[in-house]
Amino acid sequence: MVSAQLGRTRWAFYEGPIALKTALVITGPTACGKSALAFELAQRFDIEIISVDSAQVYQGMDLGTAKPSTQQQNQVPHHIIDVRSPDQPYTAFDFCQDAEIAMAEIRGRGRLPVLVGGTMLYLKALREGLARLPRADEAVRAQVLAEADQLGWNTLHQELLKVDPEAGKRIKPSDTQRLQRALEIYRLTGRSMSELIQEGQQGTTTAMTEVAIIPSSRSALHEGIALRFRQMLDQGLVLEVEGLKRDYDLHEDLPSMKAVGYRQVWQYLGGQLSAEGLFEKAVVATRQLAKRQLTWLRSWPELQQISEPALDQLLKIDKVGNILRRG
Repeated sequence: MVSAQLGRTRWAFYEGPIALKTALVITGPTACGKSALAFELAQRFDIEIISVDSAQVYQGMDLGTAKPSTQQQNQVPHHIIDVRSPDQPYTAFDFCQDAEIAMAEIRGRGRLPVLVGGTMLYLKALREGLARLPRADEAVRAQVLAEADQLGWNTLHQELLKVDPEAGKRIKPSDTQRLQRALEIYRLTGRSMSELIQEGQQGTTTAMTEVAIIPSSRSALHEGIALRFRQMLDQGLVLEVEGLKRDYDLHEDLPSMKAVGYRQVWQYLGGQLSAEGLFEKAVVATRQLAKRQLTWLRSWPELQQISEPALDQLLKIDKVGNILRRG
């Protein structure tokens, strides 16, 4: 069965009368070529892409997130991109809900969902499940932030130690985002975040074949990170952040402005960094992100690996072939 669009091959996701819930995951460290590989796959096979990127969810954050261009999004359906304004939070729980809906809709169109990105927390949450934590509440969040301005985060950390000792030991006073969220959960539910997490939640019932691009040369990855960030600056990343500051009520504690690259531009615009310091700090932070991502990946069970974003390497993996079998 052949799709008329772009002459792609449509692949069947059925075995006998039973529909198989399958998905392909393409992940790896930042700047390793995940998106390019997925787009190349989409030129050959009937797929739709689900972004697994905690910064691409934000509207207007395009250059610093290496977001697929409008032309690419018109050619290949993409999901979970531009679903929040940058002054609003987006959580792993939100991602799990949105990803499940997107996967079901994609399979309903006879296509394969391909999850692409490097936000490892999102993938872990989707696979293993998350506690049923309450959605963000703007009024409670504003109350916590106001108290932090008045009393300081150290005082709020002492409160967390009383109501949720386990989280208080794990979360440092300087980790204001997680500290705020833990207090928000307690004030909304009257129960600690740790207690709710222990109750847990079943992960996805979709069978996910997970493939990671693990570059054989760490130095080449670092060079690619530096080159890509220089290109982002040349393309107007600073102007992009200036526009975001003008159009939205932003502050540096928002998840959007904590994203690598955006945080350093924010500091540059605030006079905390020089132009040279902006570049150096952002590149170092991106390298550290890549290191954390690789650490996550080393602990993943049944992870398939390729050394570069090459379609021929991807298609040689038996498990990938099993879900991309011709109907």
